[in-house]
Amino acid sequence: MLITDIQRVIEQISKDKGIDREVLIQGLEEALRFAAKKKFGSKVDIEVQYNPEIGEIEVFQFREVVEDISEPEIQIGFKEAVKLDPECEIGDSLGTKIDTSTFGRIAAQSAKQVIIQKMKDAERDAVYSSFIDRKGEIINGIVQRIERGDIIVNFGQTEGVLHSREQVPRETYRRGDRIRAYIMDVLHETRGPQIILSRTHPNFLINLFKTEVPEISEGIVEIKGAAREPGIRAKFAVASNDSDIDPVGACVGMKGSRVQNVVQELRGEKIDIIPWHIDSAKFVCNALAPAEISRVIIDEDNRAMEVIVPDDFLSVAIGKRGQNVRLASKLTGWHLDVKSETRYSEAMQKGYDSLLALPGIGISMADALYEKGIFSTEELVQVSIEELTQIRGISEQKAAKLIEYSINALESSAAVDESAPIDNAKADENTDESEPADDVTPEESTEEPEPADDITPEESTEEPEPADDEKQQFKPDEN
Repeated sequence: MLITDIQRVIEQISKDKGIDREVLIQGLEEALRFAAKKKFGSKVDIEVQYNPEIGEIEVFQFREVVEDISEPEIQIGFKEAVKLDPECEIGDSLGTKIDTSTFGRIAAQSAKQVIIQKMKDAERDAVYSSFIDRKGEIINGIVQRIERGDIIVNFGQTEGVLHSREQVPRETYRRGDRIRAYIMDVLHETRGPQIILSRTHPNFLINLFKTEVPEISEGIVEIKGAAREPGIRAKFAVASNDSDIDPVGACVGMKGSRVQNVVQELRGEKIDIIPWHIDSAKFVCNALAPAEISRVIIDEDNRAMEVIVPDDFLSVAIGKRGQNVRLASKLTGWHLDVKSETRYSEAMQKGYDSLLALPGIGISMADALYEKGIFSTEELVQVSIEELTQIRGISEQKAAKLIEYSINALESSAAVDESAPIDNAKADENTDESEPADDVTPEESTEEPEPADDITPEESTEEPEPADDEKQQFKPDEN
């Protein structure tokens, strides 16, 4: 049990395992304290100390000096105590050194288990401490094994897990392959530090550019954000703190060398590098490039923008399956609704006509409402009376009436939309009954057709106007 060269062992383990030597000494002291109590009982007063001068851990048993001994585990007779310390008195606590070799095999085995457990705990804490500071960095490792789609990555002193949801689609790895991943989180669990990795996180893209572009690490070029659809496409916004340096050109590199290194690491993922702008509308226009933007209508309250593009650029702005506008929405943080000029003009004309259809609104008043940003009855309902009275020619009484007319018009329109399918079915049914068969004359017909009560022949031939929800809208997913 006695380790004569324990100091050398402590130093060696501390160096190999990365464990603080004080933690190892505390573990050894606790193990010997546990073994002593196992040998002499739980009542004994044991003190364990590491002596750096001789490189040993010493165990002392303290007993009270008494005349008559009633509890030998914690008491010592006065005559025996005087032999050990001539200056001791009744009531003193006298400590005697214990030979650790007398602890026995069972106590020694128990102490060994305590030491092993303490070393494991210390090693786990050391690994956690070393990796928690690296959270948010890129780390290199080797694929050790694959468990149910999750990739276990070996970092030498510990392991990390790359869950299937954090893997880029269509990427495949085999045991022994080298892999780079982003440290998304570090968990302190009983079985050991759990290092959560990701290759789909936008910060993985950001950190890759930090390693490739010196201007970013130097602070000349600033990263404003990134949005990804892993394995397919990404948008990356940058700005320059030096007017002489082009942030996009710095990230692209000579003949595209820098961005190509990032693309190669991401297995061919397309990257759009976007110049950031302090004006949100201009930033959105940059994010939707290469599409041309005709106008942008901003809704600050809902943090939304209505983007109007020429008809020829509608598909370019939206992208394949809405990919371009969806990434632009993630990057800018605005909800984007992309419309063509034709659709926008039709919607504006329809809204203008709905205002003219209200009682008491002429062309001049409709134009005044337009100038205040009120383009339809739906928007008129949401305006307060105080805001309407600011328009020339509208009093509080008239403003209240206009809002009331708008509400009634919307309710009537909603009622018509709900009943339209039923009325159309009746019209078709009446039309079929009113047409006589080819081989039956009007005189021979025994049943006269019942005319429809509320539909004239002219009404029955008109095609119903498509509902608003049938119009094609393009909006990015909000993820």
